[in-house]
Amino acid sequence: MIEIDGNSLTIENVVGVARHNQLVKISDSGLEAIRVSFQRVHQILHSGKPVYGINTGFGIFADQVVPGEDAAKLSRNLILSHAVGTGPVLPREIVRGAMLVRANTLSKGFSGVRPEIVQTILDMLNLDVTPVVPSQGSMGSSGDLCPLSHLALVFTTDERDAEEESGWAEFNGARMSGKQAMEKAHLRRIILGPKEGLAINNGATFSAAMGALVVNDAHYLQKVASAAAAMSLEALLGCSNAYDARIHESRGQPGQISVAQEIRTLISGSTLVDATDRIQDAYSLRCAPQVHGAVLDSIQYTRSVILREINAATDNPLIFGTDESLSGGNFHGEPIGLVMDFLGISLAELGAISERRIYRLIDGKTNVGLPPMLVDTPEAVGLNSGMMMPQYTAAALVLENQTLASPDSVHSLPTSAGQEDHNANSMVAARHACQIAENTATILATELYTAARGIDLRLRDNPGARLGAGVREVYEQIRQAVPYQPGDALWGAEIMEIRDLVAAQLLRIPL
Repeated sequence: MIEIDGNSLTIENVVGVARHNQLVKISDSGLEAIRVSFQRVHQILHSGKPVYGINTGFGIFADQVVPGEDAAKLSRNLILSHAVGTGPVLPREIVRGAMLVRANTLSKGFSGVRPEIVQTILDMLNLDVTPVVPSQGSMGSSGDLCPLSHLALVFTTDERDAEEESGWAEFNGARMSGKQAMEKAHLRRIILGPKEGLAINNGATFSAAMGALVVNDAHYLQKVASAAAAMSLEALLGCSNAYDARIHESRGQPGQISVAQEIRTLISGSTLVDATDRIQDAYSLRCAPQVHGAVLDSIQYTRSVILREINAATDNPLIFGTDESLSGGNFHGEPIGLVMDFLGISLAELGAISERRIYRLIDGKTNVGLPPMLVDTPEAVGLNSGMMMPQYTAAALVLENQTLASPDSVHSLPTSAGQEDHNANSMVAARHACQIAENTATILATELYTAARGIDLRLRDNPGARLGAGVREVYEQIRQAVPYQPGDALWGAEIMEIRDLVAAQLLRIPL
């Protein structure tokens, strides 16, 4: 069971809870921090001084003092008025990831909520009550207000306890009102107190959760890309000298050095590599360490930012000491928006260079003696289209990625009558990074499939040839999933078999 304390949540924890239903609880230290912070909020409230979000309005209404007896209504109104999302609903794993990150944030002890708030979120995770949250409507500042409000609708209420104001949730595989889902799970919905509404919906939490999931996926996709490049290198009788450690150490870029080592490991023992007298290959093969390595470096940097963010206090105001509340801007999603743009650009490049290798594999002028379009035999040319259309699909996804990779964090529009005059657009950036990752997984699966076919044809012509040990292991997994077919077939379904292995991270990359 995972314990949260506001400080030690990992990317792997987010993946475990979001995708694999790992159970969660609050640590003793986290529980104590929550209790202390809750007591401090009430000391501030009883002091009578105006404090943003506790006894004032929000945004442009920050100078409007709200009587103490209306504190609960203030929190409830915030949730109701801000749940205005639209568009397709977010995947279950993203919502669960956001719930975990928000609970962890509140456990740091700067937010002033009751322990019951955090415990209820964790109970929902453990009992599989998942709010239905629209994907559009967040500016990433003041955090992901809109999606977090949809999340809060399910487990918060007021004296009326109206079902039509409880949002929607999934429980036991069925969609129902939030009120029904909580009742079926035997969970009590909570009437919010002072500051609790703002503590729940203030922070770029959905952006961070998506960031955690996509950076985890990106790290795996980089390994898959190394395997795909190594397989293409074998099928195209490529040159190994471009991967010599001395070349990469002379530049000193850590990702590049690592990727070159990965490819050397995968092709070790091959008799197809260096089987010609060619001196050097095209860039898509020769510069794979430089391109893939730069992607790896960007993934590592993105990971460090997201790791800090899922352990950050991101609401406003934050509670310090017995009577001090400081209003700031930790809710601003700029750190996430920037790295999601960076990651999206990087993954788009990973897909782009993969598509170029697919093209070389099918072009009879560049595939070093293999049949054009990798048809089974030269006699089948024309009657069979071979791998013509899979390359079309890969190229279409590359073009889509190029559009999606246009930076989102540079775009801003003012909100709240100009009070919030610079917004991060972080959730859009995160959504686009996730879509780019999905597209890139399909492109890489297409390269794996195409390169495996190229290897089949190459080994048929060279029955005594030997693949590199790592390449052979990946190749055999592909052939176990989809056997070689000589004539045209429903390639799309077979490529999707490989893509599903990649998406589920079930394709073993021996690195």
